[in-house]
Amino acid sequence: MKSFGQKAWMLPQPVLIIGTYNGDGTPNAMNAAWGGQWDSKEIMISMGAHATTQNLARCGEFTVAFATKNTMVASDFVGIVSARNCPDKIQKTGWSAIKAGNVNAPVFTDFPMTLECRILRKIDESEEGYNIVAEIVNILVDEAYLADDGKPDVERMQLITYDPVRHGYVELGKRVGNAFSDGKTLK
Repeated sequence: MKSFGQKAWMLPQPVLIIGTYNGDGTPNAMNAAWGGQWDSKEIMISMGAHATTQNLARCGEFTVAFATKNTMVASDFVGIVSARNCPDKIQKTGWSAIKAGNVNAPVFTDFPMTLECRILRKIDESEEGYNIVAEIVNILVDEAYLADDGKPDVERMQLITYDPVRHGYVELGKRVGNAFSDGKTLK
């Protein structure tokens, strides 16, 4: 096996779109790759020093949408352009935003699934940013992405993951097994 030393290569990495409101009340979004499930009702996201970080200091509520093949270009755009320098960045994405029902943050309706979240605590806060642990207050799923059983159909969403090795995006594929079940064949 070839050794690569320390790298930020935890795979797969979700492409998370963090939605907040700017000080003037306009919707803002940023792309964050370093995040995941923290507990059954909590998530964790590593935040740098961004306009979104300032928005979260003002209001600890936000949304998290999962980027897809169809939203990839605009999702990358909100990760490379700051609202500080481009006040019309959301307009340039072409996304539509509505106010979330349970938190004070925008829901970008172009995404199949969105989490409404509230910060519970900040970890390792510094000038460079911090890690947040947030409560999942509610989950919204566009009905076009529900399976016959009424639950989200992840395969239909065409979610993407960030490839930190080659700095690209990869579309997630099809179901290959059954969790908490297939391993029973080895008992």
